[in-house]
Formats: sequence, C-alpha cells, structure tokens
Amino acid sequence: MKDTLYGLISRNKFKTYFFIVIFSLILAVVGAMVVTVFRWGIAGYVLFGLFIVFYNIVLYFSSDKLALLSVGAKPADERSFPVLNNVVEEMAIAGGVPKPKVYLVEDMAPNAFATGRSPAHASVAVTRGLLEMMDREQLQGVVSHEVSHIKNYDMLLMTVVGILGGLLILFRDFFFRFGLFFGGGRRDSRRSGGGTAILVIVGLALAILAPIVVLLIRSAISRQREYLADASGALLTRDPEGLASALERLENATGKLHGASQATAHLFIANPFGKDRIKKVAGLFSTHPPLAERVKRLRSLTV
Repeated sequence: MKDTLYGLISRNKFKTYFFIVIFSLILAVVGAMVVTVFRWGIAGYVLFGLFIVFYNIVLYFSSDKLALLSVGAKPADERSFPVLNNVVEEMAIAGGVPKPKVYLVEDMAPNAFATGRSPAHASVAVTRGLLEMMDREQLQGVVSHEVSHIKNYDMLLMTVVGILGGLLILFRDFFFRFGLFFGGGRRDSRRSGGGTAILVIVGLALAILAPIVVLLIRSAISRQREYLADASGALLTRDPEGLASALERLENATGKLHGASQATAHLFIANPFGKDRIKKVAGLFSTHPPLAERVKRLRSLTV
C-alpha cells in the first residue's frame, strides 16, 4: 500500500503541473485573441501577462481564507475544543505535517474540509453537527482524511484548477459582453464588425465549454482524491473502521450545509448538498464518489 500511496501522491503533484501548463496554454490563446482583436500590440501582451500573474498570486494566497469565510468558519481554540484540537494534532504528527489551524462551522449538517496552499499553511474545519455526531474513533477517521488531503497536496491541485478555471469563466464573460457592447455601438464599421463577431463567437463557445470543462476536470480529480485520502487516512490511524463507520453516519445524515456552494463543494469530505450519498455509482458531474463504495473500499484494506 505504501508504494501505491506514494505513487498516487507523486501523480497528484504531476497533475498539478500538467493542469497549470494546459490551462496556461488555453489562457495564452484566449489572451492572444483579445490583444489581436483590439490591436493592443506588445503592450497588450505585457498587460495581459501581468494581469494573469496578479490574479494567480492573489487567489493563491487568499483561497483558503475565502473558503473558510464562505461557510462562516471560526477558530476553534484548544480551551473550548480540547478533544478536536488533540485529535488534529495527533493526526498531524502521524502524517508528518505541521498542525493545521482548527476551525468550527456552526452548522448542524455534519461535514468537514481542509484548505490551504501547503502543509505549512493549512486549516481543518469541522461542523458542529459532525463534532456532536462522531465518537473519538470516528472523529480521528474524519480528521485523518482531511490531514491526508494536506499531506497529499490535494488542496494545491484543486486551488490551481479553481484559479485557472475561474480565469476561463472570466474571459468568457469578457468576450461575450464586450462583443455585444461594441456590436451595438459601432455597427457602421466593417472592421469593428469583424472583431465584434469574433468576440461574440468566442464568448458563446466559452460560455458553453468553459463551465463543462472545469466541472468535468474538478469532478474527476475530486473523486480520485477522495479515494486516496480515505486510504491515506486509514494508514495514519491504522484503523480503517474508524473512517468507515464515520462515512456510514454521514451517508445516513440529512440536511444541506448552509454557505456551501458549487465552487467549494469538492473540498468537503461528503457532498454538502446531500447528493452522491446513497448512489451506487458516481455520476459524470459528481464531485464525490458514493459513500457506500468508499466504505466498502476501506473495509477491504488491511493496514
């Protein structure tokens, strides 16, 4: 199992760089079209490159804060939540990573997630519902799963996909809206009309393809990373049953997590909207594999 897990972690890192290259090439093509249509010349290419760098830096350093803010997560100090902090520290030591910051989400829908750009800048958040539902063994299983995401660099991969996917959608809106704007105000210019047509066509193409491509990539990666984090978590605790029983409880739980969105759904240990929990097979756009299948895989492990 050890070789397999470390092989999967290496492939996770490879996927990160792969998607950086692919999305960067797509954005380069889109940017070149923008500069060409508007005849901005060399200055346009420089400004476009600076914009992408600035956008990536801002989101890279603030994505974890935005995720925590979106669900109203608050710091869970050791005095008020000693068991939770103790379990997080145990799993961090077992995983060989710094103890992540611990947060509580005041929501009775049981769930948990990890976020951050690296093991040294990571956070683990659990909901009030999960904390009250799980015993210590099950809580260890859930936390080991989240610490595994940190250790396996899953968060970096999903941050990269989210950032670059967001840029695609941003340019989709740019092409479409600006194409309609200029088309309405400068119909007497044949040159402008050609540029406008290009803007509208590209905008429509991105409007159809960008969300689908981003969702397919995010969903496929999310499902595989959940299986990997389950197996890695079982390795940390040496007790697959703890996480397996925790997932069973999550499978039977109902209720939607307030504050969750499609942009952050892939971060959680279980779908925050209650979907994919009782299905036998993951759908094409499912961000999580079926919980029953994950339980089955965990109970087949021998650690």
